Amino acid sequence: MKVGKIARIIGIAGVAMAILAAIIVSMSQEPSNAEMVWDPAMTVGNMEAKNYFIIYSDVACPYCVAFENAIVEHEAEFKEYLEQNDVLLEVRVSDFLYEYGQVKSVESRYGAEAIYCARNEGKFWEYYNLAITRVWSEYYEKMGKAAFGDFNKLGKDYWIKMGEEIGLGESFASCVENDEMVEEIEKNAAKSAKLVDGMPYFKFNSTVQSGFDLSWGWEYVLMYFDSGIKS
Repeated sequence: MKVGKIARIIGIAGVAMAILAAIIVSMSQEPSNAEMVWDPAMTVGNMEAKNYFIIYSDVACPYCVAFENAIVEHEAEFKEYLEQNDVLLEVRVSDFLYEYGQVKSVESRYGAEAIYCARNEGKFWEYYNLAITRVWSEYYEKMGKAAFGDFNKLGKDYWIKMGEEIGLGESFASCVENDEMVEEIEKNAAKSAKLVDGMPYFKFNSTVQSGFDLSWGWEYVLMYFDSGIKS
């Protein structure tokens, strides 16, 4: 065999090995947090954190509200926990109960619409935290699951007025009234349905959890978080 032909064969083999090595490396690398996040506006913490926690939530879900109300009530301690443990937390909100719940909740949709419309105004966390505490204190804290019937009769004005309390104006109200965010919300609900089997649902690093009790508080939230840190 001629030297030139041998060199070509070796060269081709070398290229093939390099491509294979690149494929193996790319397959072994975990995607970055930024690549996995659905919406940066719905995150808190360092985007490059070593721990990545996800909460799948629906504002009409009493157990979701109980979990997240405990966080809001301990906001300073919560932020300190995220910083000390290098955690990026993402909340993935959708109208899951409206789309996939056994009992269709229209407030699941209205609440999600208002949350997304507030996000568009740069006030996701301000609105979301208010919505969580308000729904908890006015409904689920007092009556538990039995509040679901009354809660499901609120209408869009309930959510719009809540926005007015934090300075959201006509563009926010128009967004909610005209269902401007429905397409994105439905898309995220469909994505959630492929990943979860109910609400609330949590992914803390490699650990998954589901459910929460209305009688539980901050101590149980920490237990959930700690399980993710340990994983």
